Amino acid sequence: MVNRSPMSGLANGKSSDFEALGKPTAAVFLNSDESQYGPYAAEMLRKTARDVALSSSIETKLMAFREGASTLGKAVSDQWLPRNVAVDRLVQTASAHNGFGVGDDQIERIIAEAMARADQNYKTVHSTSTVGRATRAEWSLADAVPAATRDEDLSPPFAKTEPNIAAESLSWPAALPIKSMLPPVEKFIPELLPDAIRDYVLDVADRQQAPPDFAAVTALCGLAAVVGNRVRVRPKQNDDWEVVPNLWGAIIGRPSAMKSPAMQAALGPIYAIEDDLRRKWEEDTKTAQIDDALSSFDTKDAKKKAETALKSGDREGARGILASLVDSDDEPPCPRIVVNDTTVEKLGELLNENPRGLLLIRDELPGFLARLESEEHQSERAFYLESFNGDGRFTYDRIGRGTVHIDNCTVSIIGGVQPSRIAPIVRGAMAGTSNDGLIQRLQMAVWPDDAGPWRWVDRKPNQAARLAYDKVFRDLYELTMGDTSTPAILRLSPQSQVLFQQWMMEIQTEARSNSFSSALESHILKMPKTVVSLALLFELADGGRFEVNEVAMRRALGWADYLRSHANRLYSAGETMVENGARMIIERRDQLPKQFTPRDVQRKGWASLSDRDAVASAIDMLVSTHRCREVPPAVHQAGGRPSVSYIWNPCLKAEG
Repeated sequence: MVNRSPMSGLANGKSSDFEALGKPTAAVFLNSDESQYGPYAAEMLRKTARDVALSSSIETKLMAFREGASTLGKAVSDQWLPRNVAVDRLVQTASAHNGFGVGDDQIERIIAEAMARADQNYKTVHSTSTVGRATRAEWSLADAVPAATRDEDLSPPFAKTEPNIAAESLSWPAALPIKSMLPPVEKFIPELLPDAIRDYVLDVADRQQAPPDFAAVTALCGLAAVVGNRVRVRPKQNDDWEVVPNLWGAIIGRPSAMKSPAMQAALGPIYAIEDDLRRKWEEDTKTAQIDDALSSFDTKDAKKKAETALKSGDREGARGILASLVDSDDEPPCPRIVVNDTTVEKLGELLNENPRGLLLIRDELPGFLARLESEEHQSERAFYLESFNGDGRFTYDRIGRGTVHIDNCTVSIIGGVQPSRIAPIVRGAMAGTSNDGLIQRLQMAVWPDDAGPWRWVDRKPNQAARLAYDKVFRDLYELTMGDTSTPAILRLSPQSQVLFQQWMMEIQTEARSNSFSSALESHILKMPKTVVSLALLFELADGGRFEVNEVAMRRALGWADYLRSHANRLYSAGETMVENGARMIIERRDQLPKQFTPRDVQRKGWASLSDRDAVASAIDMLVSTHRCREVPPAVHQAGGRPSVSYIWNPCLKAEG
């Protein structure tokens, strides 16, 4: 028989140090929680561990831990769980996340306070109710209900009657505010950029009253595109690990945050280079057409000579004359750097025509990402996953185009996105529905705070800064070192090697500490490619051509810290979506039954609440903020899965 009576103290009636609580007993995990404590209690245990694990920062993990402690404490007071099990699981959760960076005393205090509230709740309930006390003392949920027991003899958690909302209103805690969970981000430091491009990036940000992050990230993705795969870096001294410096970036900001103007200004040199290439191609094409017309006259003479040679018996001579007329060279394609909207098949052809690589620019990146989410475009998704490394190969077979083999899938990406549009995509990655690493490849994703109070700026652009900025792009595009077939390889200087090695060891250890969600962990483990790519680009922009020096590496590692803070905010966007869903349910609660189920919410088809996981997460937030409360599932005599339903906090009626 499972003992559901509450125990005093943390485990034995006495306060103890966090260390004295010890590790959870192995017996707790030997058997299924569901078989030992029932599905309702098992779900509370799972939810507590899951909420902490899915939180993206130490602060939110600690907040989730506090809420989980309160939930398990209430489960103890309602006799769903034994006290020692609740305490053991909380200790296990805190230990798994290194105590959330706080002292053991504070963890012990959180658990002790939760259990103390459980004791108080238990005393309050049982001091005011004597009906059926003897009956309750004789059985638990693990036993069959005694034959003479009536519904009114049962404790409130097990009764089948409708909840008496008026009677329960006194026991409801005050509703907590649904606060934004977005963590802070590091501000952009101008010194992170090479001298040659820094002044123009700041000039654009000032004139447009936009965060400098937008132009800075766009500029670096543009530099990655003009370098392409001709120059690469090997981050280890002896290993053959080779990195192509292509980058994937996203600038995240609210509507009218000047994302598009910042992108256009930062990409100006690339558009200018592409315009020059197109004009030269058009001139060369015209010259080739004139040459073809002139060669037609030579063709007539050559045919006569071949005919004469053939009549004289010189067949080989005739063949040689005619062979000189065969022009096997196809018309050269127009050179490209930028693509905007293309199918993967056409992109493959363009990559073969421009083997150094291409830059995909999307003013609204969610449209591109949403396309890759659809089932019919999974082959395109596979192609882009392959193109992130920059040196992958890809072959596709189509009836119309035949077989197209791409030797170098080198694609850099930059685009703008609104927070509300990126949140569902991030949530899909965190929930596992689309966690194949696509969103984690947006390594250069930045989500800065607003630029601050707007002010009127009307001045001419900094011409000297613009000329220096343009020169870097042209110099790197016209770089003669390396080509796509035999790329130039740079290694790290000894000082850079030490810095990179230390950083690499730190993040590998941290990522494997089980303190991050799987999505954020995957993002962090992809950062080494980004860091060495940035270091190589900084070295080339500063004029270096031999090895990646210490200055370039320190800049790149500064970017790693900066980008890491923005990644924390990005992966918290899933929680923002949960908050919005919770607020929507509150606003539209009049459209739901008084005692509602998750299916009632899902059937409404409200935006961002159309799938079961999103609804469950939103309701979990409503429960944790005391907006609603779960009604213990009724046990049906006919058997079957118990239904879970919820009731609203009566105080919400007054609040509206």
